[in-house]
Amino acid sequence: MSEFNFKDIIYEKKDRIATITINRPGRYNACRPITIYELTKAFIDAWADKEIGVVVFTGAGDKAFCTGGDQSIRDVGGYKGDMKEYRGTIATLPLEVGWQFVTFLIRHIPKPVIARVNGYAIGGGHVWQVNCDLSIASETAKFGQAGPRVGSFDPGFGTGDLWRNVGLKKAKEIWYLCRIYTAQEALEMGLVNKVVPPDKLDEEVRKWCDELLEKSPTALKMLKYAFLAETDGLGGITELGVGGLSLYYMSDESVEGRNAFMEKRMPDFWKYYLNLQD
Repeated sequence: MSEFNFKDIIYEKKDRIATITINRPGRYNACRPITIYELTKAFIDAWADKEIGVVVFTGAGDKAFCTGGDQSIRDVGGYKGDMKEYRGTIATLPLEVGWQFVTFLIRHIPKPVIARVNGYAIGGGHVWQVNCDLSIASETAKFGQAGPRVGSFDPGFGTGDLWRNVGLKKAKEIWYLCRIYTAQEALEMGLVNKVVPPDKLDEEVRKWCDELLEKSPTALKMLKYAFLAETDGLGGITELGVGGLSLYYMSDESVEGRNAFMEKRMPDFWKYYLNLQD
């Protein structure tokens, strides 16, 4: 269960699985600034909770995973809404800023993120499912971009991983033409990992979660950082390096440096280093 009192999302933690659900089915799970703020809080909590091994990201109902920003509250300069109670938080930043932060969290949280695609994954929602580590889709799911149709676009995270998934020509087709693709078409072009009947979606997602939870969480973290090192330049290399540093901090050799400093003596790293080589 979650200790957060969210308005736009449902956040649940059970059996080492954190499930983050956009709960605006009446708007096809389109997001407003409050939604983005709550998503950042949920992903950060799942990141910090050492008991969590995998994150499932989805939308409420059976119509949509997420259809991007809520166009009904979009005006000149961005998305509007009563944000007085959120003053001083990411919720009061332009939606496009918060959106990219959620994408960053999906990409960098050191745990696998599975997109449970139960319906329309359009626009920013499509960007999010592409950036998830794995995607399991219902046969009724639909995929596509909408930016050029509604006077928007999502560069960087919105284009890079799509290109890597489907190739440059297909990525340009998806962005430029704003066509809608079926789940089977998405599977064939590499946008998702698995397509199942709607009534089997939860069962399949749980199966993948259980398989991931059988694996070494440290190995999965370092593999995710390794993929980021290849795709995200210096930022990705930093993630990989810091992941290695966290392992080093758990070694006797590393602790010797701290102990020697506190005891005002020269450290003797070699006795610990040589022990590891035996």
